[in-house]
Amino acid sequence: MFDAFLVPEKTIVTAKGDSAALDVGMASSAIFLVTLSIATVVEQESIEVTLFTSPDGTTWDAKPAASFPLRFYVGVYPLLLDLSASAGAKFLRAHWEVNRWGRGATEAKFEFGLRVREVSREALQEAQAEAQARG
Repeated sequence: MFDAFLVPEKTIVTAKGDSAALDVGMASSAIFLVTLSIATVVEQESIEVTLFTSPDGTTWDAKPAASFPLRFYVGVYPLLLDLSASAGAKFLRAHWEVNRWGRGATEAKFEFGLRVREVSREALQEAQAEAQARG
């Protein structure tokens, strides 16, 4: 099972940026659980994380494959990423935008990480069946 960090845990960012390319082509499934873990924030700031795919790790799709909603607080936020419709998607990259407002220092500061784990089709089908049963 594929399990890797797109952004290492406790990475500190103060400006917008991009992660290195992560090769997800070796995964046996095209469905991934991407977990955004925010460990530290300061007041009055936000972070937005967007995921992009590429067939070669160099040329990136203009449209994001998925995006996390704007986040303001410490926490762990999961996102299911299904790349099965993107047959050429072999690499994944994160882009983040940070914003700070209000009084005091104007530089944003986030400590976060992004983990990418493969989700087997069987596990996904089991979760969907359980959700329908609860209905």
